[in-house]
Amino acid sequence: MKFTSMRSLLALGLALTLTACGGGKATYTIPGTVSNLQYGPLVLTTNGMDVTVNPSSTLVPPVYDASKVPAVTFEFPKQLEYGDEYVVTFKQQPPHQNCSIPQGYEHDTVGHRAVINVPVNCFLQAHAVGGSVSGLTADGLVLVNGGGTLPLASGATTFTFANTVTYGQTYGVTVLSNPTGLFCTVANGAGTMQDADVANIAVTCVPSA
Repeated sequence: MKFTSMRSLLALGLALTLTACGGGKATYTIPGTVSNLQYGPLVLTTNGMDVTVNPSSTLVPPVYDASKVPAVTFEFPKQLEYGDEYVVTFKQQPPHQNCSIPQGYEHDTVGHRAVINVPVNCFLQAHAVGGSVSGLTADGLVLVNGGGTLPLASGATTFTFANTVTYGQTYGVTVLSNPTGLFCTVANGAGTMQDADVANIAVTCVPSA
């Protein structure tokens, strides 16, 4: 009996202590780190909360060496209780970039990890370079763009390079070798990559003199 009474008193004392401290559950913020964020805003969301992340103000994008881009941190505005689940998703991707969260870090339970830090990795978008071909009646045409070569067979009417070009980088398509008996020229062959595939380059082949 005495043992039961003592245990009851200890339980009551613990409950009173927790009540005096404002409740029985610890609370945690959900912070994270964004790597290679060059454009903004990036908007993340979880549990009804949004957080807007912008790149470092010292950055002049685009920077093609991601290791030279300062990482930026974020923290959701409200705290979650121990045991709450959270799923961090993208409400808005930044301009000219795609960001992702490594699998296993976007979804977790508060208190499961000793330190909460949601890693977000961003990459500059890359797009294809291509266009149309007319008058190609023989084999032997080879196009080049930034070190990538593309041979085209007789009768080809379109082309697309296998190597993509990153946003903000320049491209320049030229003729490396002409087919026998033909002379080919390129129109709209140079530019700076924007936010979509390039498909307006025109290659025209005519009989050589």
